[in-house]
Amino acid sequence: MRIPAPNFWPAARSSQRLLLRARRRETNLDGHRLVYLERGRPGPDRPTLVLLHGFAAMKENWAFWLPLLPRDWHLLVPDLPGLGESDYRPEANYGYEAQALRLRTWLAQFPTDNLHLAGSSMGGAIAAILAHKLEPAPRSLTLLNSAGIPERPGVDPDLPFTSDRDGVLIPRDWSGVYRMFNSVGTGKPTLSGLAMAGLLGPDLLQRTESLRHIFRDMVADGLAPARYLGTGSPPLQVQWGDRDVITPTRCVDWFGTATPEAEVHVFRGVGHLPMIENPGRSAQVLQRFVQRHCR
Repeated sequence: MRIPAPNFWPAARSSQRLLLRARRRETNLDGHRLVYLERGRPGPDRPTLVLLHGFAAMKENWAFWLPLLPRDWHLLVPDLPGLGESDYRPEANYGYEAQALRLRTWLAQFPTDNLHLAGSSMGGAIAAILAHKLEPAPRSLTLLNSAGIPERPGVDPDLPFTSDRDGVLIPRDWSGVYRMFNSVGTGKPTLSGLAMAGLLGPDLLQRTESLRHIFRDMVADGLAPARYLGTGSPPLQVQWGDRDVITPTRCVDWFGTATPEAEVHVFRGVGHLPMIENPGRSAQVLQRFVQRHCR
């Protein structure tokens, strides 16, 4: 039984945006209203960094990073179609490739000669495909605990893929909300997990059907990113938490074979969301990587 609770998230989101000094933008994309945050302006002497959030999440997942990244960078932080403030459409396809193609259309309005992509979890899977769809290719690609990565080398990405993570990632009641926010960390209860559950729980519990749809589309081609990533990929950085219980750390071994030139960082004591659990360190290694590949 669901217990009614006030939804304070819209007000908190607006206040947070003011603190981050980011502008809220809207556009239409493949029949969806796309809502995104923008900070700074594009220019030939500064990178445009696109940040893609994960499943059942939103653009505000990057809020701890924004104050830590250089003020002169151009940042684009969307709510992916179907999630956050962006529209959900029951008839749409939300698989990784479909989302990547939508974002390619969106990014066509911005200069792309100094573009960098970073994605977390589901956003990482989408970013991995998007990086291979853009012309010109992005200068760099950073994946944080990315979905769509095989758990061992040598797995055929065309084989059928199944996942039981929907039981954790799609909350159906308040106990599910609590379980979700602790599972996407290190798996242990935390004060921040409890606070986020209370703040975001009412919103998540209204999205059960749309989350099931999006999850189903993701799993339908769950290893699609592995078909794209390889020695011909843009410069690649991998960030992973060694306590992740959603995308196991053994996934990192796959990169050693498929993308041996990748720069890999495994953070001790961190779970599924390095940009939230260890924002200072994860933003620092991202900044250095982007700066090396700006020219």
